[in-house]
Amino acid sequence: MEDEYPLLLDTFLDDSQKRLRQLQKAKTVQELGEAAHTLKGSSSNMGAVKLADLCRQMEVCITQQPLRGVEYLLNRIDQEVALVLKLCREERRRFPSSPVR
Repeated sequence: MEDEYPLLLDTFLDDSQKRLRQLQKAKTVQELGEAAHTLKGSSSNMGAVKLADLCRQMEVCITQQPLRGVEYLLNRIDQEVALVLKLCREERRRFPSSPVR
């Protein structure tokens, strides 16, 4: 697994940015839920527990009517993604043998 770790980091870096954009551009509750669910899973797999929990909170939030707190959670998720990506990029630099994304 150690040999595949840089690839795992690269995949998470790419995917989490895509999921964040999907969250930000979601036009429906379903789109929002799908992006939050996917980001929750990948974050959990990478050990980004706080980010995974924020995504879980979003999943719960969008099931309640009237919708409240969506913008707040989007902002928190955005902030947490920025922090997690920074940490992942720093971690990725430990493996110079593979190109850094």
